[in-house]
Amino acid sequence: MAGEQGHSFAVNDGKIGRVLIAFMAVGFVALIAAGIAAAWVTGEMARHSQAVSHTYEVELSIAETRRLIEQGETTRRGFLLSPTTASFLDAYNTTAAALPVATKRLRQLTYDNPRQQVHLRTLDKHLRELLALRAESMELIVAGDIAEATERFREELSSVRLRQIRAVFDLMAREERNLLRTRDAQQERSISLFYTVLVVAGLLLGAVAIAALLVVVRYTGDLAQSREQLQQLNESLEAIVVDRTSDLSRANDEIQRFAYIVSHDLRSPLVNVMGFTAELEAATATLRELVERAQEEAPAILTEDAQLAAREDLPEAIGFIRTSTQKMDRLINAILALSRQGRRVLAPEPLDLMRMVGQIRDSMAHRLDETGASIDVVGSLPALVSDRVAIEQILSNLIENAVKYRHPDRAVEVQVRGAAAADRVWIEVSDNGRGIDPRDHERVFDLFRRSGTQDQPGEGIGLAHVRALAYRLGGTITLRSALGEGATFRLSLPPTLSLQEKS
Repeated sequence: MAGEQGHSFAVNDGKIGRVLIAFMAVGFVALIAAGIAAAWVTGEMARHSQAVSHTYEVELSIAETRRLIEQGETTRRGFLLSPTTASFLDAYNTTAAALPVATKRLRQLTYDNPRQQVHLRTLDKHLRELLALRAESMELIVAGDIAEATERFREELSSVRLRQIRAVFDLMAREERNLLRTRDAQQERSISLFYTVLVVAGLLLGAVAIAALLVVVRYTGDLAQSREQLQQLNESLEAIVVDRTSDLSRANDEIQRFAYIVSHDLRSPLVNVMGFTAELEAATATLRELVERAQEEAPAILTEDAQLAAREDLPEAIGFIRTSTQKMDRLINAILALSRQGRRVLAPEPLDLMRMVGQIRDSMAHRLDETGASIDVVGSLPALVSDRVAIEQILSNLIENAVKYRHPDRAVEVQVRGAAAADRVWIEVSDNGRGIDPRDHERVFDLFRRSGTQDQPGEGIGLAHVRALAYRLGGTITLRSALGEGATFRLSLPPTLSLQEKS
């Protein structure tokens, strides 16, 4: 029943999560769409605003050019009427100098408008004629020939040309006003579209928010209704966990006792086999002496099979029996050692890992000298509070294996490093030895399992013992290695061993 309730809770949670994720996805899509639309509308508004501003600039330029032409004509007439007044001449020269700049500016502003370019070509034609006549009359006035200048002025019909120029300016101004009305309308449409996008996005986001709120309110109500059931379920689960933990502890103790009893009971027949093997070996020596005497005194009664049995078959068979019994004795001792370690009470204490590695190195000094191996600590090792015996056995086993399984082409280099990270302490033992095939990374930690060429003594107990000790200390051990590239064993432990959890 409790499992069914937990399953229903998980299903409801999953449905609610999917619904909320769907609402969030819709909301994000709405935001993205609104952002894209707002960016596009903003760009359009900026473009239209720039176009409106450009129209205003063109209108101002038209007005400025027209003003300069009118002012130039006014100052010329004033100078004609009062040739002794220097201010008219100065004003005329200033206006004449500014007019080319103004017309160039107007031409640049309207280069993309074909109609305005047509108007400008007409304007240029009238201006060239007007400016030529102005220059002639101004030269006559400056030379003092007022009568000739007056006569020329009457003949040139400047008022007619000015009306023509004004008409061109009126056409250009009308063209810009038409453009301004069109661009104002486009800008208003862009603003309306922008607000429409904002309203639609706001409505969509509001709908998503309301729907999500309704779902959350409903889910909250369901949680309130199921809280009591969950509390009851948790209480029952706690009781189940306590019972299962107790059962596991009893099973573990029973397994350790069973291993101890089995290994102890196996030793009794093994001792008998070893004893009878010794007797057989002694009897074989007596039998071999008898065969040798018979060969000397009565060779006729001695067959070739009897000689072969006494001298080769029996000693070889006894040797096989002795080798097998010795191996079985080592296996039984290993099982007993594992069983005793499982029953041993852990004793946490502050450990100096640097000193511990140094002691292990000192204990192997003779072997290191013989093989040319080196053991180095990289950096400093972290502080650790744990069981001294277990940590010594782990490090000793890993370092001895690194020295034992060397690469034939290079001297052994073993490096020990470690550090504290978050709530764990890790220690690594690396070597440059023969390495371990990745397919065997798990099996090397199994009892009585080994990897690679079996050219070194051992029963496949060490790494199984190391992993069992690591588990008892609340840690784990992992392996990184490849054939021919050495191996790295990484031990991860809690910085302080808790007896409440691991005793």
